[in-house]
Amino acid sequence: MERSSTASGGSTRREATRQKLYEAAVTLIAEQGFSATTVDEIAERAGVAKGTVYYNFASKSVLFEELLRHGVGLLAASLREAADRTALQGGGRGDALDAMIRAGLVFIDRYPAFTQLYVAELWRTNRAWQSTLLVVRQQAVAVVEDVLREGVESGEFSAETDVPLTAAALVGMVLVAALDWRSFQPERSLDEVHAALSRLLQGHVGGRH
Repeated sequence: MERSSTASGGSTRREATRQKLYEAAVTLIAEQGFSATTVDEIAERAGVAKGTVYYNFASKSVLFEELLRHGVGLLAASLREAADRTALQGGGRGDALDAMIRAGLVFIDRYPAFTQLYVAELWRTNRAWQSTLLVVRQQAVAVVEDVLREGVESGEFSAETDVPLTAAALVGMVLVAALDWRSFQPERSLDEVHAALSRLLQGHVGGRH
């Protein structure tokens, strides 16, 4: 998973190492589960010494928590960028939501292993990082909530729109539909999937026809 643009120049080398560890961890854990994945395997897959893992992360659990923060942070940033770009182009909030759906699909298409892992963890309740997962989940959902709230205030969306629930539903729709697409309908193009979800969006938020 790529490095975010907020990293300072002085930490470039360490960030590059952390990227290798993120990539190795997300792939291995998606393949065989968190418990079955060892720090030795992560280090070997990343091409670094085992001590390098502990230098960057206190434990495997800490590495996983940071992986969640990193990945969802990238997703939230891509959603926000899509919404901001639509606003600059003069589009409405409905257009922004549609652009965010596409941005989400592009992200998931690029990082399928992370997405699969993230969705699986959302359904677990006995993990040490559950509180972290709730925080990062809200980070992505909040971006959608902002656009929905603006749409309600401007009259573009129905005043009866349940903003928190609708935002969560839209994010969930994209995650689940994209995973289904990747796993069971890979012959479909991103454009086809986006078009199908766009039609669902029009009926979901009420007011776009």
